Amino acid sequence: MPSFVVDTTPLRVSPAFRRLWWGLSISNLGAQLTVVAVGLQVYALTGSTASVGILGLCALVPLVFFGLYGGAISDHYDRRKVALIASVVAWAATIGLAVQAWLGNSQVWVLFALVAVQSGAFAVNQPARSAIIPRLLDPTLLPAANALQTLGFSVAFTVGPLLGAFLVAAFDYGVAYTLDALLFTAALVALFRLPAQPPEPSDTRRQHAGLASVIDGFRYLGTQKNVRMTFAVDLVAMITSSPRVLFPAVGLVYLGGGATTTGVMAASAAVGVGLAGLFSGGLTRIRWQGRIIAVAITVWGLAIAGFGLVLVLAGRAHPDQVLWLALAIAVFMLVVAGAADAISSVFRQTILQTATPDDMRGRLQGVFIVVVAGGPRLGEALLGGAASKVGEGWAAVVGGLLCVVLLWVLVRTQRSFWDYDARHPVP
Repeated sequence: MPSFVVDTTPLRVSPAFRRLWWGLSISNLGAQLTVVAVGLQVYALTGSTASVGILGLCALVPLVFFGLYGGAISDHYDRRKVALIASVVAWAATIGLAVQAWLGNSQVWVLFALVAVQSGAFAVNQPARSAIIPRLLDPTLLPAANALQTLGFSVAFTVGPLLGAFLVAAFDYGVAYTLDALLFTAALVALFRLPAQPPEPSDTRRQHAGLASVIDGFRYLGTQKNVRMTFAVDLVAMITSSPRVLFPAVGLVYLGGGATTTGVMAASAAVGVGLAGLFSGGLTRIRWQGRIIAVAITVWGLAIAGFGLVLVLAGRAHPDQVLWLALAIAVFMLVVAGAADAISSVFRQTILQTATPDDMRGRLQGVFIVVVAGGPRLGEALLGGAASKVGEGWAAVVGGLLCVVLLWVLVRTQRSFWDYDARHPVP
């Protein structure tokens, strides 16, 4: 069993990484409280699902812009300072959310503005923090470090929404925001205690972190086949088969149980992520990392297709009772999909960290944030549109199978990705 359980070596050998991991895990739990609470508050103020959608747009636009620009900043300046300043801005926005809630704010634009600031700060913080990690650990420990981060994220994404909903229902929005602000201090302390992370000497770095520097990052990405493939295969998976948009219909139309079933669907993928992180010990020693990414995304696509097949067989029956067998199979498929997505994420991040030179890591981490945030949003829009034409079940079946087909077309045309060797990383 020890060879399969998550490898905690990075936590033991690097006190700096250990503090960063604990701080990020704790603060992510708090962030999920705010995600739930702010959505509920917007809906309570407006009574409009469209307004909740606008809230998502307010978060996405700054994330895209500042993700790209923030990556350039982190390649030009001390990454510790960049991450710390961005975190302080995000912390201030969280405190602002708490204050407006305690004061009984009734203006929804205040929430939109604070969420936009919070998202923009996160977009600057994330590339800097991710680019720091390869400096704290030996390259051979990066898969284990990324698996540990995946485990921390999964706990936050599983427990956070449930706790956030409870705090809002039992107390008030202000309680959830305030607890988030308190938990956020763990990340601030971890960043503050890091050693300085000044930029390493580089002959290609521009004098200023402007648009030209961002373009340099894209130009570099265009010439590095294996790093570029980590983005391409993820976009294929997310654009063709992001199932979250289908969940509301599952409980109401297909399997019964209403909103409770919808919540179970959302939690199932997070459970899969957590299981993959918990039992990742053997995976972190895999040498042929491109191959495991291809296999993991194949499993993802087949699991989403299997989930869709369950819905097709159940039919749009609007059942009064929960269809327990069908629900159990659907949950299993989503757990498998979540685990496969986590495995893919661990190795895509590892390739990005090890094969990319230090002076480009921030910018490519910025692109990573944009892909991770934007891909699922685009995929949900496409899958939602397909569902309106052919039904939710067939949309998932076709999307999952299309994911597998397009993935292997890419792998066949980019053989070096299949042969990517962690012992000799080639970007």
